[in-house]
Amino acid sequence: MGEERRVHLSRSAPEAYAALRAFSTTVGRLAAEAGIDARLREIVQIHASQLNGCAYCVRVHVDGAVKAGLDADVIAQIATWRESGVFDERERAALELTESFTFIHRDRGISDEVYDQAGGILSEAEYVAISWVLVAINAFNRVAIAGRYPVPPRGAAGVVASDAAPPATTAPRTPHVHADGTA
Repeated sequence: MGEERRVHLSRSAPEAYAALRAFSTTVGRLAAEAGIDARLREIVQIHASQLNGCAYCVRVHVDGAVKAGLDADVIAQIATWRESGVFDERERAALELTESFTFIHRDRGISDEVYDQAGGILSEAEYVAISWVLVAINAFNRVAIAGRYPVPPRGAAGVVASDAAPPATTAPRTPHVHADGTA
């Protein structure tokens, strides 16, 4: 990856970024009200970020997953969830839905098979909430990827955890503060 300077979308158009953050907050509330716990939110956000190649958002959501009680084994298994036995039926349905939303252009929508399978496991409120979580994380992934937001090694000298990119969809909690001072 080149070292050229990229436009930082959240700093260059703070009002648009504030709207995306407000959307994310609404989605987080909707998810919490639908009974989508932090574990499941973080699992789908990590997986979408992995699929999109968004290292920054993977870092943010791995940190969130640890806070939500996920251990290293479960987090490591997300990328290979189909072959892993650590996810329950509900999580597997959400992971399948994650792939369909992230690669929505391939099937020109959510296939009937995925829709029926997820709908047979998730309640309508859960399906709707997870869908909005996926819309939001895919948007944040695009902001971070387009801006090539950095992911330095942990503990790198002079690196502040909030140096770069967007928080993605989480339940309402302490705001993530960016280097430019915005929350």
